Amino acid sequence: MAELKYDKKTGRLMFTKQMKREGYKILLPNMLPIHFKMLELVFQYYGYNAEVLTTTGPEIAQTGLKYVHNDTCYPALLVIGQFINALQSGKYDIHKTALMITQTGGGCRASNYIYLLRKALKKAGYPFVPVISLSFGMEKNSGFSLTLPLLRRLAGGVVYGDQLQLLSNQTRPYEVHKGDTDAMVKKWIDTISNLLIKGKGYTLEEVDENLHKLTKDFSKIEVNRVPKIKVGIVGEIYVKYSEMANNGLEKFLAEQDCEVCVPGFMGFASFKVDNRLEDYKLFGGNRLKYEFCKALLDYITKLETLMVESAKRFDFVPPHQYAHTKELVKGVIGYGSKMGEGWLLTAEMIELTDTGYENIVCTQPFGCLPNHINGKGAIRKIKELRPNANIVTIDYDPGAPKVNQENRIKLMLAVGKEELNRKLREEGKETIS
Repeated sequence: MAELKYDKKTGRLMFTKQMKREGYKILLPNMLPIHFKMLELVFQYYGYNAEVLTTTGPEIAQTGLKYVHNDTCYPALLVIGQFINALQSGKYDIHKTALMITQTGGGCRASNYIYLLRKALKKAGYPFVPVISLSFGMEKNSGFSLTLPLLRRLAGGVVYGDQLQLLSNQTRPYEVHKGDTDAMVKKWIDTISNLLIKGKGYTLEEVDENLHKLTKDFSKIEVNRVPKIKVGIVGEIYVKYSEMANNGLEKFLAEQDCEVCVPGFMGFASFKVDNRLEDYKLFGGNRLKYEFCKALLDYITKLETLMVESAKRFDFVPPHQYAHTKELVKGVIGYGSKMGEGWLLTAEMIELTDTGYENIVCTQPFGCLPNHINGKGAIRKIKELRPNANIVTIDYDPGAPKVNQENRIKLMLAVGKEELNRKLREEGKETIS
């Protein structure tokens, strides 16, 4: 068994090279199923015995409540509850298991998840389980490092994951043969993962080529594009994407015969990098850091452009372009509003409305102040600018009944259906029932 080593300054338990050599199982919380599956395989290629947790159920939130204060935001309760639930399941050797969690370093409470997790592990009787920070230099562990080759592969996974998410959401509701879309997603997850671990598929030229092939494949799926209510999903990043956190929102909307659009992770990544540039403009700072972030944003923009071009080439609604999204909130909210999802949340609602997804579910962890300000607090202004916006805000927390959430969404959909039928009648087309 690996010797436990602690950081001399902070006293935290470290993940060591010996732990990696001994094959410690590294558990990761799930957020984006497509993206994280590729992330899992890339980590495994680099010698990390990684596994993305797929567990769900009310017992996870209850586990979180047992070991985390109930004033802590809902995503923290779920992530920590999922970790401890896994350790208590008996499925893993708890003396050869580590946990990995992202750490942003921003003003959001999410920056404290890692400390809350360590405190919860101690309370639950697992102080010997190391926690790895997936961040840029905030914590160091000899057994784990974000090398440039690893980062490039992870970035590639985000690009392909976003495109797969976009294409599958625009294809699945209309497929003639049920299951075709999911089969295509699985095929391309396997294909891209194999490319990435072989050191291929992440240069701009390779990304362009693969996006073309991938999108062309989806365009071949037989579809029947009948009119459907189009719904956009925005909100706090974990609740927005995680099926466990939003009570299977995408699945519920599919059952209501809707087409769903969830803005991709690339926009959020651009937002986080761009925030560093805005900080420099507002407050000054390190010029070298500014130039690095500027170059990084330029690189992300090039990747984003490739995604947009490939989608347009095969008549899919393209992903949103960050520069345009940012421009939409001028005069609505300041770029200094950047805690959590910040002004990007407001901008995504305007963008969705402009691209035909004017029926919007804004997902909010109860008590998440940045989300309430930039989400719920911006709705009146958005409706002034875009009268066709039909937005419902849904709070998620352990005590929120699922049936109440779904009933509120159904009311929003009823308004959306009425508006869609009005447009169909004007065009002389058959209405939907």
